[in-house]
Amino acid sequence: MDIRTLVHTWIAGELVGRDEFGNRYYRGRRARLHGRERRWVLFNGKTEASKVPPEWHAWLHHTTDAPLTEFAADSRPWQKEHLPNLTGTTAAYRPAGHDLKGGHRARATGDYEPWTPE
Repeated sequence: MDIRTLVHTWIAGELVGRDEFGNRYYRGRRARLHGRERRWVLFNGKTEASKVPPEWHAWLHHTTDAPLTEFAADSRPWQKEHLPNLTGTTAAYRPAGHDLKGGHRARATGDYEPWTPE
């Protein structure tokens, strides 16, 4: 987090809420930008946009006017837990045949014939 962002948040920001990842969401106290209030997030840890849950994403992008209640943020039984983007980490998805999973995959079946140069 940049020190200028932190100082601006102390001066011009009003805390709206926090999510389960510890991210803090703010709205501007004063001036509006193009008729809309300013909204921003201070991330807990590394700045990664995919760490914003869908409920707060809707508020940040002015899809909803009011911050969501705890009831709205509660997950439904059919919902999966929100995960940030895992690309570049050891938990990233790697399909069968990926070099980091051994580099071997099942042989192709059916009418597939690989091209070989002459």
